[in-house]
Amino acid sequence: MRKSFLSTAVLILAFSAGALLFLLWPRSDDGTATGAGTGPELAQGATRKIKAMLFYVSADGARLVPVERDVPFGEDTAEQARRIVEAQLASPPPEVASAIPPGTSLRALYVTDRGQAFVDLSREVTAAHPGGSVNEILTVYSIVEALTANLPAISTVQILVDGREVDTLAGHVDLRRPLSKSTMWLESAQPAVAARPAGASRP
Repeated sequence: MRKSFLSTAVLILAFSAGALLFLLWPRSDDGTATGAGTGPELAQGATRKIKAMLFYVSADGARLVPVERDVPFGEDTAEQARRIVEAQLASPPPEVASAIPPGTSLRALYVTDRGQAFVDLSREVTAAHPGGSVNEILTVYSIVEALTANLPAISTVQILVDGREVDTLAGHVDLRRPLSKSTMWLESAQPAVAARPAGASRP
């Protein structure tokens, strides 16, 4: 009988401990229990973003329009430059058009200690280019402005195609030398802004 009493007491204690653990266990918003560490793991999996100014064709097709967009964060200047160029090559917002020929991709990007960026684009940037001096200027300077306006460490940009230096993309803009920023091609000249974390307020 003593053994039976002890067994019953042990069962009661075990049940009470289980019920207390169930009540104290973390729960999600819908009331279901969550596993330990779920919150931090999800937070670590989120992609960090920065705000950057990208450049698209104006309504009259003659200039570039600066548009602030979220861009993935890069750990250093070269990586951030790659993220910005990749975003510039991606599909534009619905209200604007891209100056980059369709299918163009970034093959490589290098930044020297002197602040010169080399941007190696795929052959589509020339093969799919519509031609015309204005179109070519906007294609080239959408890349140049995206890097120099957002990254103070980059002062000039030289565009390569398929890993090689080229004279021009479509016969008009000399690409044999690095190019500096030129706000004359912007629809409305705005102060350059350094890339900053998404959600940060303007100075």
